[in-house]
Amino acid sequence: MPSSDLMRSSISKLLSFSCLGFVLALLAVAPAVLARTGSSSAQTPAQKPDQKNDSSGDQQGPTETLKVNVKVVQLFFNVKDKKGALIPNLTKDDFEIFEDGKPQTIKYFSAESNLPLTLGILIDSSGSQQNVLDMEKQVGGSFLSQILRDKDEAFVISFDIDTELLQDYTNDVHRLKAALNKAKINVDHASGGIPGIGGGPIPNRNPAGTVLYDAVYLSSHDMLAKEIGRKAMILLTDGQDEGSKLKIKDAIEAAQKSDSIVYVLLCADRGSYFSMGMSYNGEGEMRKLTEQTGGRVINVGNKFEKLKEAFDQIANELRSQYNIGYTSTNDKLDGSYRKLEIKSKQSYKIQSRAGYYATSHEGN
Repeated sequence: MPSSDLMRSSISKLLSFSCLGFVLALLAVAPAVLARTGSSSAQTPAQKPDQKNDSSGDQQGPTETLKVNVKVVQLFFNVKDKKGALIPNLTKDDFEIFEDGKPQTIKYFSAESNLPLTLGILIDSSGSQQNVLDMEKQVGGSFLSQILRDKDEAFVISFDIDTELLQDYTNDVHRLKAALNKAKINVDHASGGIPGIGGGPIPNRNPAGTVLYDAVYLSSHDMLAKEIGRKAMILLTDGQDEGSKLKIKDAIEAAQKSDSIVYVLLCADRGSYFSMGMSYNGEGEMRKLTEQTGGRVINVGNKFEKLKEAFDQIANELRSQYNIGYTSTNDKLDGSYRKLEIKSKQSYKIQSRAGYYATSHEGN
């Protein structure tokens, strides 16, 4: 054989062995990269512009995804004792997980405090927030400085008679703070009186209202559903909805489908409500929203220190989450709602979402 033919033959064999080695290596690591999928089919996501890859931290579970035909259900949750203190250093052997009452096999488990966090801040700028809005801006800005790390991103939405995206996804805390400061009460208080009543302040953009449920739906469906990994939404509001096109159940379903944890900080000057003959009844619906998504309601009223403490609690919870992953024994991706329950063998309290929707496409 001529020397040139011999060289081509050798190169061909080397390439064949290299390709085979790459395939074998890929197959070897595939099982270890399935958990980072949320409750949707695993698919490699596009990296956000400001997001950095992170391989730090001691993790028992995977932190990357590979496009495969496996349905992985992922749950982020907190564990607390009877007094509400967070419990660290637990293992997968400390838990059991059930879907629609049927036990599931835990395949992935880790403490995910180092995974990227996607955060939505929703701030109520309706007339009822006149006395607490400046407090919300100040403490909310400090919280963002505290919680956001290099790989995290957040957005800011305000809502009153409509919703407005004040700042799209960014890791720049200065831009996020500036967005919070853009939130303005949608009534002119120059003439005094009760918002929307003759002789009193009137909405700048007609008519009075607080589209809280619509804002939660849009934040979930249009923003968070497109992201992967750890996602949370924080609502600064009195919890009362006036004028939304959607119902609370629609907001809850959208939040569940986006795999987002929802926290509600109830901020309200209740004295001003009663002095104007107005009722205050938004807390019940907010508890439904948070309990179904794995968050909680924290009532801060109009107290600066209470709001700061609430944000500190949320920061601690988001940085102290566990993550469980499993492949459901029910492999039908029929869009049905599946109830979830994580049980602690030590009878600790579990703070987790109540279920998920078994859909076949990313983002739900």
